[in-house]
Amino acid sequence: MPRTQRNDNFIDKSFTVMADLILKMMPTSNNAKKAFAYYRDGMSAQADGEYAEAMENYEEALILEEDPNDRSYILYNMGLIHASNGEHDEALSKYYEALDLNSNMPQVLNNIAVIFHYRGERAKTEGDADKAEDLFDRAADFWKQAIGIAPNNYIEAQNWLKTTGRAAIDGF
Repeated sequence: MPRTQRNDNFIDKSFTVMADLILKMMPTSNNAKKAFAYYRDGMSAQADGEYAEAMENYEEALILEEDPNDRSYILYNMGLIHASNGEHDEALSKYYEALDLNSNMPQVLNNIAVIFHYRGERAKTEGDADKAEDLFDRAADFWKQAIGIAPNNYIEAQNWLKTTGRAAIDGF
């Protein structure tokens, strides 16, 4: 039974019924509809903290989904789970795959920057100032791209770019 059919409150059940009806009426392939159902179940599991189940659903959705834009969001969510689990290399891999399919995802660029910034802070703590600066510069590059797409977002990143002298882009 799909996860969304196991919801036990009225609002979730109502939403699921409506989503299923809309999905059935959509003029799209059966594979696309199945992919969306897996994606929806993955998001539900992810919201509940059931990361293994979410990943299984995302992997199934990725097999079925053909649309590059939709695939990019599946990969983004997979990256979020890897990052939440501290699996930063795997997260970066998924984020880069998502960007290859859809370069207009500031949230992906931001998350890549966050990982590089985290690694920079760790290198700084370990006494490797050169490595830290390199990682901070990489974080800055990704944050600048994210801010270029969504200039009203990532205020903390904008402040960090300014205070570290890395804010060499127009607009802030």
